[in-house]
Amino acid sequence: MELSTLLERMKLDHPADELDRVCEQAATGDLDYEGFLAQALEIEWRGGYQRSVESRLKQARFPWMKTLEQFDFDFQPSIDRKVLRELAGLGLIERAHNAVLLRPPGVGKTHLAIALGVKAVEAGYSVLFLTFEPLVTRLVRARYEYRLERTLQQLTYPKLVVLDELGYVPLPEGA
Repeated sequence: MELSTLLERMKLDHPADELDRVCEQAATGDLDYEGFLAQALEIEWRGGYQRSVESRLKQARFPWMKTLEQFDFDFQPSIDRKVLRELAGLGLIERAHNAVLLRPPGVGKTHLAIALGVKAVEAGYSVLFLTFEPLVTRLVRARYEYRLERTLQQLTYPKLVVLDELGYVPLPEGA
């Protein structure tokens, strides 16, 4: 069976041009068998990794994409970069700890929260981004529909929940 046919049947995620390049290197003698196999498997792994990151990003429901590298520390020099680096290490997720970003409006809390969430997604964690008001509305409705326990259970599935706009909106009556 030919390599291209085999790869097609396996429904691999490899970019064909990358694999063609590796095959060409092997054919000209620039790669031994082990090197060829390592590069071909790496191409496949990168494709699968990228697909899983994209899927988790979609499930996270971020309102927009932000990264730590995009954050303007000159605009907010009061932010402790050491603390942010520690948070970006994601140890709080494994320890099941909380992090609360408290500052006045307009200083970049949402940007940093999303960026930390993106970092968690890239590390393989499931993440969910929620804003406070829709969350409370959802929980109140679930309580009245006698499915609060199920709704709460769904909210515990992600390893990281990013809750934004906490304290900006008063709680609805009955919450």
